[in-house]
Amino acid sequence: MSDTSLRELAGNGLWHNNPALVQLLGLCPLLAISNTTVNALGLGLATILTVATSNTIVSVIRNWVRPEVRLPVFVLIIASVVTAIELSMNAWFHELYNILGIFIPLIVTNCFILGRAESFAARNPVGRAAWDGLLMGTGFALVLVVLGSLRELLGQGTLLTQAELMFGEAAAGWTLEVVPEYRGFLLALLPPGAFITLGLMIAAKNVIDARMEKRERRAAAEPAAETAG
Repeated sequence: MSDTSLRELAGNGLWHNNPALVQLLGLCPLLAISNTTVNALGLGLATILTVATSNTIVSVIRNWVRPEVRLPVFVLIIASVVTAIELSMNAWFHELYNILGIFIPLIVTNCFILGRAESFAARNPVGRAAWDGLLMGTGFALVLVVLGSLRELLGQGTLLTQAELMFGEAAAGWTLEVVPEYRGFLLALLPPGAFITLGLMIAAKNVIDARMEKRERRAAAEPAAETAG
C-alpha cells in the first residue's frame, strides 16, 4: 500500500466519504443511541471492530466465493462478527450492553458495512481492506461520539455520564459538570434533538468543504495570474 492510497482512504473514511455525514447510512443507531458520550462510544467501538474485521475476512475469501452467493456470505460473516462482539459485551460490559440493547445486533443491518464489504473489501487485498474498514468505522464512530457529546452537553450540561459502564468503577468520578446547576434541555435528548444536531453537523461540514474548495481555487488561480502578468 502506497502512502498516497493510505492518505486517500483515510481522507475518505474520516471526512470526504464519511458514512454518517456524506453517505447518510446507519442513521437508526446513530440517532437512537447517541444521547450520551459513553453510549455513543460503546456503539462506535463495536462498529469499528465489526467493519474492520468483516472487511478483512471478506478480502481473505474474496477469490473463493462465487458471485452468485457473495452477498449472503458477506451478511453471514458480518452477523458472525457482530454476534461475537455482542456476546463479549454481554460478558464484560453487561450494564452498557443492556442500555445499548437491540442496537448491537442491529449493526448487522447497517448498510455501509455491507456496502464496504461488497464495493471495496471484495475487490482489494487484505491490507487495503482492513485499513478501509478501520477508517470507515472510525469516521462513523467519531460522528457518533461528537453527536453524543453535544446532545449530552446540551441536554444535561455534563460529559462522560456513567463512564463506569465502560471503564469500570475507577471511572465513577469522571463525569464532567460543564454547566453547574444546569436545568437541562430535554429536546436535545429526544429523537428530534438528534435529527436537529446531526443536521447542524452536516451543515457545518458543507460550509467547511465550501471554504476549503474556495481556498484551493484561489491558490490555483494565483500562479496562473502571475504567469499571465
